[in-house]
Amino acid sequence: MTTIFNSHPEKVTRLFSHLVSHKNQLIHQPGSVLGNTALIAGTTVGVGILALPAVTLPSGVVPSTLLLITVWLYTIISALLLAEVCVNAMRVEGRVSIGLLGMVEKTLGFVGARIAGAAYLFLHYALLVAYMTEGGKILLSGFSQLWTKQNIPPAWVGTVSFTLLFGGMMCWGRKKLMEKLNNAFVVIVITSFLGLLLLAGGQVKSVQLLTQNWTALGSAVSVMLVALFFHNIVPVVVTQLEGDIPKIRRSMIIGSLIPLIMFLAWNAVILGSVSVDMVQTTAEFDPVQILRGGSAGEWLGVLLSIFSEFAIATSFIGVVYGLVDFFPDIFPWTTGKPLIRLPLFSIILLPPMSLGAINPGIFFSALDFAGALSISVLGGIIPALMTWKQRQEQQLYSINQRFVPGGNLTLIIIMAIASVLIIRQILLMME
Repeated sequence: MTTIFNSHPEKVTRLFSHLVSHKNQLIHQPGSVLGNTALIAGTTVGVGILALPAVTLPSGVVPSTLLLITVWLYTIISALLLAEVCVNAMRVEGRVSIGLLGMVEKTLGFVGARIAGAAYLFLHYALLVAYMTEGGKILLSGFSQLWTKQNIPPAWVGTVSFTLLFGGMMCWGRKKLMEKLNNAFVVIVITSFLGLLLLAGGQVKSVQLLTQNWTALGSAVSVMLVALFFHNIVPVVVTQLEGDIPKIRRSMIIGSLIPLIMFLAWNAVILGSVSVDMVQTTAEFDPVQILRGGSAGEWLGVLLSIFSEFAIATSFIGVVYGLVDFFPDIFPWTTGKPLIRLPLFSIILLPPMSLGAINPGIFFSALDFAGALSISVLGGIIPALMTWKQRQEQQLYSINQRFVPGGNLTLIIIMAIASVLIIRQILLMME
């Protein structure tokens, strides 16, 4: 059931869609700004935060900090463009929600939708393999004290256990329950992260903060894009916030700023703890091991495990929600039918779980080479192209509302940057 509130005869300003029946009454239960901010932050803060210093180490703190901020600006602008397309499409179609594939097909046609769909599925299934295997590994490590050395389960047990635990909660849990759980997980992530910074801060050497190598920045761009990517859940956020533009913009900006601040702090602490002789052996260097080897290594190890597991869990929730929102565009029979949640979640979870159980590293190298390609397409070219076409079609009807200033120049810049990244990645793959 949809209720449309008009404050202007030519513009639909709100789409109220979250109505539930309780005691013969309809109760309005929209998503909250806090909940969607936590969803975005949790989705963004994943295993990438632990791997980030390994690629920023050659360039140093100052260059990598500026690049991180630049990449964040790029991702938030492209995400807001995607939200703009989603909100305006909901108004034109008169629908309470619209998925990514549906938006692409309506604006860029069948071919554009197939390209976007392929890039989306490849990236998100690859991410799920990474989250399931790494999350399972941490689970087994945490419970290893319950088994003797001879009876420690194989790695696939951790992968399956992680999937059943968190995937089961998402499949059978209500949305409000999952929102509360995700909020709690984000609080745990932030709290444990602050503990990590507090314990690790004593190992920072100010001289290391001055190391600069601007020519080494190129190798870090693709990892930063993967780390800051949250576009998969933009349609989910727009739907939960019912097309309320101020709330959507607030949730997206704050929700992405939290991970950015965490990335910047983590990057500075790790790189500030690296000595010159360690920099010379970056090929085999794991920056996180510096923290474990310090005077507070035992406590850091515990906090790292807690932080890593819940950071992976929050990212896992965001990626699964993105696919739950995506699949109804491919299989229309999945829309609005709660009885088929198990088949839907099986399609989402079983393939990556099986791949992760058979070969945990099967998608890792693919992410290195194709991650930037998929994200440049999904988070750059497609949102800009859709926005360009939608604005041209809707300007005659005065119903298009813009999330990002700058007109076509902004769209050209977004597409140009994405094209450069794609060309660079293709050249690297040909070497």
